[in-house]
Amino acid sequence: MNKLIQTADGSNTLYNESIGENYHSKHGALQESKHVFIDAGLKHAIASFPDKEISVLEVGFGTGLNFLMSISHCAEHQIKLQYIGLEAFPLRIEELESTGYAAYVPDTVWNSLIDNYGKALLQAVTMLPDQQLKIVQTYLHRFQTEQRFDLIYFDAFSVQHQPEMWTDEIIAHTCQFLKPGGIFVTYAITGKLKRALKSVGFTIEKLPGAPGKREMLRATKAIEPK
Repeated sequence: MNKLIQTADGSNTLYNESIGENYHSKHGALQESKHVFIDAGLKHAIASFPDKEISVLEVGFGTGLNFLMSISHCAEHQIKLQYIGLEAFPLRIEELESTGYAAYVPDTVWNSLIDNYGKALLQAVTMLPDQQLKIVQTYLHRFQTEQRFDLIYFDAFSVQHQPEMWTDEIIAHTCQFLKPGGIFVTYAITGKLKRALKSVGFTIEKLPGAPGKREMLRATKAIEPK
């Protein structure tokens, strides 16, 4: 069961009772999504891969908030988006609708998610022109694909509540799906996480965190010499 919770910026999140944690920061769900994943992640990746096309792998699709912010930004700026979200336990459509996130995106964006959510759990779906979504219902350690992404949103529950998502092995497994020069972004930053990323050839950046967190992490995968 998931309980609707209002966060400090007025936006809602859901509290996952089985995990014992909110899907988003209690200090502001919307602020966290924009700060960590859009401003530090998506916008940075678009500047790094300036070909008007971006591919995103999200670990922890959850309420769909990061996707909604991403598709809104890409549609506004005429950037082609291919988005794959991993989610072992997809929410019910009624839970998505309860979040009130329709208030933060254009009607066309919100309706595209609600109308296509069930389909996206089965196959890649074109949500808007040049905007594609697929939700893969699987555990992260079981996920495999030949595709390599420009950007990874690592939005798993915290290490305190879901430590198995933050092991060195899982981080290495996840990072293999990035292209050389690809970007890994997450709300958390720990010494262990930094060491895990450095061990697989990433350059680490410490950035100011979203409200409630002092710092966050962005990492860039090494570009192999020709």
